[in-house]
Amino acid sequence: MDIISYNESGYLPGIILDKERGIYTMSGKACPEDPVEFYQPIFDWLDNYIENPSDEMIFQFKMIYYNTATSKVLMMILQKLEEVADNGTPVKVKWYYPEDDEDMFEAGEDYSEMVELDFELISVDE
Repeated sequence: MDIISYNESGYLPGIILDKERGIYTMSGKACPEDPVEFYQPIFDWLDNYIENPSDEMIFQFKMIYYNTATSKVLMMILQKLEEVADNGTPVKVKWYYPEDDEDMFEAGEDYSEMVELDFELISVDE
């Protein structure tokens, strides 16, 4: 399976999807001009992963900001992760948020209530 690796750049998030090393991370700021085009490779990758998953998956979100369009994409990613879990692969979501960012904490809480995944909220010092 190919590796997806995007470096954080301005308002584009860092993304690593590496099945071989077991690294699944999305981080930084996310406000792409064309979210559908930007995130399509991620959805394609996840669709392939669902067909041939690892023994377990720990997906880390380390977002510091995202726009409304990306909030919808995050939900769609979480729904894909639910599909992985529904097919028998244990999936854990780790939602990191700056300790003084109540909005990002609440966003993590909201997402955790909308999906049936093992969801951990983790406060970090900036």
